[in-house]
Amino acid sequence: MSVPQGCQHQLMMRPRTNENLVVTYSICVAMTVSVSANIRATASPTVAPEKTRQVVREPYPNYKIIVLNDDFNTFQHVAKCLTKYIPGMSSDQAWELTNKIHHEGQATVWVGPLEQAELYHSQLSRAGLTMAPLEKA
Repeated sequence: MSVPQGCQHQLMMRPRTNENLVVTYSICVAMTVSVSANIRATASPTVAPEKTRQVVREPYPNYKIIVLNDDFNTFQHVAKCLTKYIPGMSSDQAWELTNKIHHEGQATVWVGPLEQAELYHSQLSRAGLTMAPLEKA
C-alpha cells in the first residue's frame, strides 16, 4: 500500500526494557490507517502456535420420538401403531413401551436422524397417538 507524501509519520518510543519499537502510521483523507511494528526484546521470544486448518466433522444429532399417555388410545392401538410405523419394532417391545407410556406418562420409542424422526413422528401423530415435540437426544 503506498502512502501519499506528507501523510507518513514515524514515532520512536523507548520502553523501560531494551526494546526498539517503531510504529508507522498514516492517516489521509480516505481515513486509511496502517500500523506496523518492529519489536526486538532481550527476553526469550514467545512462539505463537501455528493455526492449523483442520476440518472437524461432527455427526448429525439424533432426535427422540416420545409418545405421551392419553385417555382415549387403547393399549392395543398404541402397540399396533408402534409395530407398524417404527422399523424393527417387535410386538413384545411395543407392548413394553405401551406399558411404560401408561405407567410413566411417556416413553421414548425411537432415536435417530432428524429426517427419519420427522417421518415416524408424523405417522404416529396421524394415527392418533399423542406425541411430544421432537427433541435432540
